[in-house]
Amino acid sequence: MGDTRVLFAASEVYPFAKSGGLADVAYSLPRVLNETYDVDVIMPLYQFIDREVFGIQEMGETFDIRMGGMTYPAMLYICEYEYMTYRFVYTPLLCDRAFLYGPPQGGYEDNDIRFALFNYAMLEILKREKYEFVHLNDWQTALLPLLLENELKIATKSLFTIHNLAYQGIFEKKALARLGIDEKYFHMDCLEFYGQVNFMKAGIAFSDRITTVSPTYAKEILTPEFGCGLEGFLQYHSSKLTGIVNGIDTEHFSPSTDKMLVTPYKDLRGKGANKNAFLKEIKMKEPQRPLIIFIGRFTWQKGLEIFIDALPEMASMACNIVVLGDGEAKYHDALEALAKKHDNIYLEFGYDEALSHRMYAASDFFLMPSLFEPCGLAQMIAMHYGSMPIVRSVGGLADTVHDHAAFDSKSQKGYGIVFAEADHHALLSAVTNALALYGMITQYNQIVKHNMLCDFSWRESGKLYIKEYETLKEES
Repeated sequence: MGDTRVLFAASEVYPFAKSGGLADVAYSLPRVLNETYDVDVIMPLYQFIDREVFGIQEMGETFDIRMGGMTYPAMLYICEYEYMTYRFVYTPLLCDRAFLYGPPQGGYEDNDIRFALFNYAMLEILKREKYEFVHLNDWQTALLPLLLENELKIATKSLFTIHNLAYQGIFEKKALARLGIDEKYFHMDCLEFYGQVNFMKAGIAFSDRITTVSPTYAKEILTPEFGCGLEGFLQYHSSKLTGIVNGIDTEHFSPSTDKMLVTPYKDLRGKGANKNAFLKEIKMKEPQRPLIIFIGRFTWQKGLEIFIDALPEMASMACNIVVLGDGEAKYHDALEALAKKHDNIYLEFGYDEALSHRMYAASDFFLMPSLFEPCGLAQMIAMHYGSMPIVRSVGGLADTVHDHAAFDSKSQKGYGIVFAEADHHALLSAVTNALALYGMITQYNQIVKHNMLCDFSWRESGKLYIKEYETLKEES
């Protein structure tokens, strides 16, 4: 740990709060960075976080946030967890909610105020304490670089990471007044986005460096297909944009030490025992068949429409299919109907961390047909557990999964079944290729064993983030 202080900010951090991959990144990346810098992680102290379990204590610091003519009380909390320092912001309007961002049918209408309060609270901390860098993640933290523009006494440099450009934090223009932001910032080169206020644009415009979560996604978001309306704005700021692929926590996701498994394993023999136990658990027949799993959110982004269109024909093939996830009701209903119709489809609605681990360990193939995928962690977890990925060649999937036809045992790349087109015919062709490869068991096993030994940890990615920080230091 060095003397340089970093404040790493996210709206969710595992194990305190999690809705997706951001929480995993905000858990794992700071641990690697903490070997070089003195890193504090900061997040909101939501009401559902068990303060006693995690030993979260009041810091004795209270202050008022004055924003848009209103005054909001705030308190700071702290805990030490697994050798890391976590700081928490508590203010009732932000934290006293049942959900992180809103119920499944939509976000809270006052999310602009809620997460602006988080940004103003961090600004207050930076006024009181010296941090050389602040590392911000996604739209919920994106106002801070703008707020820092007006604080000449604060020398903190900012790095802003875009995890998913599809979620930008867009609100009505009247949010400016509620947030105490001068209308001079409401123009196309700053916050204005088709007559509305866009938090993400503040992070892009005013941060010192921008990263996103894979090199391919960094290129994709400069195009109309993936830019979500910000491609021109990002092109303008592209000189400070870098793509760094995410890693996975190889201690939490380790088949050889995973306590969530029936039998932890280091090789494919142990994996077979997990497959048999899992299929028995869910009462699925014909365990000799290849097992294909899908774990993820039931959303358009994750390719649910092409997956559902392909499922009837997939079910006619000699395989078993298990689906775990939650999200939009229309996808759940369609999957449920197919699961009732086909005895080789099993559906579990919701999210269960232990079940997901057992599925990775049991499966032969992991399906991820995303329409776009900034990085994706699940395909790397799957490979680490000996499950071959079937993926579309987009974003981080293209950077981490290479087609099995080009397999090179001497490389450090992961390999799987890759397809390009976003339609169910391409997906069915990929599944057909996967089952054919499974029939060539020696070749299949060779690739799977290779994937299990690949380094998907944060070690290399952490070095690239350190390089970004050092660039900021040189620019000071």
